[in-house]
Amino acid sequence: MRQLCVCVSVLLALATMAVARSKAGPEQKCKSCPVDLMFIIDSSRSVRPHEFETMRKFMIDIIHTLDMEANATRVGVVQYSSQVQNEFSLKTHSKLQGMVKGINEILPLAQGTITGLAIKYVMNHAFTAAEGDRPKVPNVAIIVTDGRPQDRVAEVAAEARDKGIEIYAVGVARADMTSLRAMVSPPIEDHVFLVESFDLIYQFGLQFQDKLCGMDLCLESDHGCVHLCESSPGSFHCLCLPGYTLNEDGKTCKGGESHLCMSGILFSDSLL
Repeated sequence: MRQLCVCVSVLLALATMAVARSKAGPEQKCKSCPVDLMFIIDSSRSVRPHEFETMRKFMIDIIHTLDMEANATRVGVVQYSSQVQNEFSLKTHSKLQGMVKGINEILPLAQGTITGLAIKYVMNHAFTAAEGDRPKVPNVAIIVTDGRPQDRVAEVAAEARDKGIEIYAVGVARADMTSLRAMVSPPIEDHVFLVESFDLIYQFGLQFQDKLCGMDLCLESDHGCVHLCESSPGSFHCLCLPGYTLNEDGKTCKGGESHLCMSGILFSDSLL
């Protein structure tokens, strides 16, 4: 069998790629990474009708920035006041139009503010395989509230974070900052947003989009690439070492040659 010599310097250069290379250009459209996203919306009596409409538009604007293809983002919505009501789960809608329709059909509950119960519901029910939650896909919850929780949220939020749920909190006007900080994931300053009015929650939408677009998925996700992973805004693809070609699965590589370094060490396909 013919052997292919690969220069040590080439292998070292490939190694220094650190399994991930960033490639971002202004001409590339920003696409979000795969994520299972739950909105937890406060619809208590203190939320005025026009404020709820602003919150509704906020959710719609957020999902318009996300990649809604089959293997990308899934979205669910829960609203709460003195009770929790599931509007639609992660498995309900696969198309943007269906999500928008579902959000537009939400009727506010207009009761108290039981935030801890809402977080517990999302943790135990919304983020489950039965409701469309996917393994190895980040779970993200966005809580939007204008009040002070009437139950204990710190303990249940800590339990949710321990289960891998990344929690953001958007507090509006009268929201209690101490409670917001007790809910969210670290670093706190990146996950808590306190705005003066519902009209300003779009500021969070822009920052949330920037975070998703700025993620290096080769470093922050289980990409499954056998050889090399190359990231781009909100996405990634796998690459192969010289002499190999990418298989149809987009993850593994094939090549008919063994590779001999100048150092005399033989690398077989099974090791690569």
